Amino acid sequence: MGFFDKKYCDVCGNKIGLLGNRKLEDGNLCKDCAAKLSPFFSDRRHSTLEEIKEQLAYREANKEKVAAFVPTRTFSSGRTILIDDAKRQFLITNSRRWQDVNPDILDFEQALGATLDVDENKYELKTKDKEGKSVSYNPPRYKTTYNFYLTIHLRSPYFDEVRFQVNDDEISVRGGRDYNRVEAEAEEIRQAILGMNRPEEPAKAVQAVKCPACGATTIPDENGRCEYCGSAVF
Repeated sequence: MGFFDKKYCDVCGNKIGLLGNRKLEDGNLCKDCAAKLSPFFSDRRHSTLEEIKEQLAYREANKEKVAAFVPTRTFSSGRTILIDDAKRQFLITNSRRWQDVNPDILDFEQALGATLDVDENKYELKTKDKEGKSVSYNPPRYKTTYNFYLTIHLRSPYFDEVRFQVNDDEISVRGGRDYNRVEAEAEEIRQAILGMNRPEEPAKAVQAVKCPACGATTIPDENGRCEYCGSAVF
């Protein structure tokens, strides 16, 4: 078959336009079907057609989870992380209208941890000479900037990490106000991810006891008081 032969998507069957083919290990994928894959998935070229179909089925089922997702905590820095504590689920997105982009809904148990890295970049500042050419200062001047990157390690069949920059703008002063603020934000997110690894605490069994004040058999309220006379039981 020649380069300009017509190709058809092995998933939906539609004809693939010029430059619209997304190669698979054993087939072809149109750009519309490729857009439905997880945004964190990066191994499409080495995936089989069967593996892609499995992921697309997972992504379709994911829409129901998105519709049922109710955020209870939000971390917005670089990417937005929303947490549904009641369902023990979370999502990572860079879209404000996250309901419309079908973000991957992940269970707490899929969060393996998070690491924080600070990239230091040093570059030379230049000036212009009389002819308008870029030249070094004498003596040379340098500027150092810092960027915070958070990598969330995940257990998923389709991706194993999500890495993103925490700060929007480069930070030029190490230990300055912006540096410390972003570092604190990144650490807060990291701790939230680490907290997902902790097993859910089982609810404590509430037992009936005898009230020392009135002698009634009672089930203490949340403050440890008798439901009849209000006296402290323990």
